[in-house]
Amino acid sequence: MAAMMEIDFLTEADRADWETLARGKDAYFQVERGDDDYERTWRRLLDDQRIRGIAARLDGRMVGIAHYVFHASVWYAGKCYLADLFVDAEARRRGVATAVIEWVARDAEKHGFPGLYWNTLKDAPARALYDKVGKLHQGLIHYAYRRDPNQTPTQR
Repeated sequence: MAAMMEIDFLTEADRADWETLARGKDAYFQVERGDDDYERTWRRLLDDQRIRGIAARLDGRMVGIAHYVFHASVWYAGKCYLADLFVDAEARRRGVATAVIEWVARDAEKHGFPGLYWNTLKDAPARALYDKVGKLHQGLIHYAYRRDPNQTPTQR
């Protein structure tokens, strides 16, 4: 018998299950965060209209989470960045991640943010799925910049 899947926004009652999965995602990607980071993110997921969090459940058990943010775009009506998508290892390959991506895409479009995008590691096992449901932007390289507050500005 197929498991019953449900996807919906996170609620206050989801806090413990959400944190278990969020910490699982961070452990998988070898990211260290403090308890304050989880608390701050949890509050933002529930209180900020542009930042959203959802849970995927199989037979009532939370097995996946996603976090996404709506933002303006220079050239398009708006964009939706899927910041995090994580499915518990025991629930993978059961359609959860695909259903979550489709759910986020529908929610984004409904709110006027039709462009959905995300990043992943080039050797991530999830690439098999992403290559099926998404479009790979060939040739793009992701850069990140964070100014070092201890560094003096370069003289010009």
